[in-house]
Amino acid sequence: MLRRWLILTLLLLAAFAALVAWLNVRGETAIAAAAAPSTGTPQQIERGEYLARAGNCMTCHTTRGGLPYAGGRGIATPFGTVYAGNLTPDAETGLGSWSAEHFWRALHHGRSFDGRLLYPAFPYPDTTRVTREDSDALYAYLRSLPAVKQANTPHALQFPYGTQAALAVWRALFFRPGSFEPEASQSAEWNRGAYLVRGLGHCAACHGGRNFLGATPQGGLSLAGGLIPMRNWYAPALSAPDQAGVADWPLDDIVALLRTGVSPRGSALGPMADVVYRSLQHLRIDDLRAIATFLKALPPTRSQSGDGKPADPAVLELGAKRYEKHCADCHGAGRRREVACRRVDVPAAGRQPHGHHGPAGQPGAGDRARRLPAGHGRQPAALRHAALRAGARRRRDRRHYQLPAQQLGRGGGRRVSAGRGALSRRRGRLKAPRKPIHTPVTNSDPDKGMCKC
Repeated sequence: MLRRWLILTLLLLAAFAALVAWLNVRGETAIAAAAAPSTGTPQQIERGEYLARAGNCMTCHTTRGGLPYAGGRGIATPFGTVYAGNLTPDAETGLGSWSAEHFWRALHHGRSFDGRLLYPAFPYPDTTRVTREDSDALYAYLRSLPAVKQANTPHALQFPYGTQAALAVWRALFFRPGSFEPEASQSAEWNRGAYLVRGLGHCAACHGGRNFLGATPQGGLSLAGGLIPMRNWYAPALSAPDQAGVADWPLDDIVALLRTGVSPRGSALGPMADVVYRSLQHLRIDDLRAIATFLKALPPTRSQSGDGKPADPAVLELGAKRYEKHCADCHGAGRRREVACRRVDVPAAGRQPHGHHGPAGQPGAGDRARRLPAGHGRQPAALRHAALRAGARRRRDRRHYQLPAQQLGRGGGRRVSAGRGALSRRRGRLKAPRKPIHTPVTNSDPDKGMCKC
């Protein structure tokens, strides 16, 4: 009896292994041994460079301060760290030995040059929808880059997630090779936007959410929002009107948000601001309008972020204190402040929380109204980053250059803001004055114990 059960168990395991193996090779065609690297035409290289920007490939495949596309950047996941590969045409450590067929197989099937399965931190569940023509253009551009000899860093994944067997099971459960199928009932502009959002742009990698095994729902087609793993940043739903839905936005406002990170209806923050800076601002206007058309036409969905109940007054009070302490210096506290050539009105009451971008309703008492300078394009984004860096420096100074009140000659032990003269003295540019340079505040609130002069 025991022997019979053992044989049955072995047969079931063999059948399961065969099913997983078949699911991991379905749709693939064998690559001929004679397949060799090739160079593309100038038109392909130019198109490939544009597509690489549209896919934001450099962000993951370039380390801070490293050479472009040489890999080595670690991507933290709940299962360990995955390191991006070298995409330069180096023969030993990069794509120097890859043919266009090998590159297409990586994008479409998630399989490397030597046949290994690739981890889905490389978004092949989305790039499987990229056309062969665009794949060849990307390959031609990467082949045109200067070769960088930089060995790939081994992944640091926990057991058993670091095994090919576990990855094969994951792919059998959650990955289906596919292609983009235009919808005949939609316009060409809508279909172009859907292709960019669902394919090369891999928007669902952040805005689709992930399950406990790291897979995006609906095969990467969902844009219902979710927490970005390991970053504790919520990527809002692109279809929910109370989150990041843009169904009632003018098309030009959506394009402005994608191109500059700022629009009259809201602004891009956090990881999305980086996407605008490194990718979206470089896209052609017609592609931005196509993306905007697709996002605007998404069927509205109900937000899953809350039940519609009013917030706890204690939470609101705590949020107001945090805003006054960390945000009011730049965004104002019930008054108008000029920041980077942009007017920001933040009412003292009814402030809206920061998110991916502003509320979907018309600008009103709780919205942040902005006035963009005439002829704005890429410059406002640069000005915004400069303003944020300047604000960060001011906050750093207030944290790191505080002086005990005894050093200033008064205050009875209270810590106060050092002021410009004391900051300069701390930086070694001025001698210490002998007389007090600042009068301490007397507010007993610990969150307001710093002078706001």
